[in-house]
Amino acid sequence: QLQLVESGGGLVQPGGSLRLSCTASGFSLDYYAIGWFRQTPGKEREGVSCIGSSNGRTNYADSVKGRFTISRDNAKNTVYLQMNSLKPEDTAVYFCAAKLLASSCTGGMHYWGKGTLVTVSS
Repeated sequence: QLQLVESGGGLVQPGGSLRLSCTASGFSLDYYAIGWFRQTPGKEREGVSCIGSSNGRTNYADSVKGRFTISRDNAKNTVYLQMNSLKPEDTAVYFCAAKLLASSCTGGMHYWGKGTLVTVSS
């Protein structure tokens, strides 16, 4: 069964850090661009960050630049999102998604995880 599983979400105080993980089972992430997206109730899902499949090029939403870092460990079949200096407005359900043989995460993604909740609150 092909699936993506996110983990690492939770409750953190403003200014704190979390590291999200996105682990694939049933397929290798080596050839996939991986994106992190987030969504809050009543709002559209937004792209947070993406790492390309071949070139490893990364990009970030303006709202998280300088605070979030995406990375991949192909040996562990996992992509990470390190989130620092968290703000209350970062509160959302975070999803990872994979797109085969892509250098970006624009357009449709092929596989989605079910999400992990991040709550930033004092």
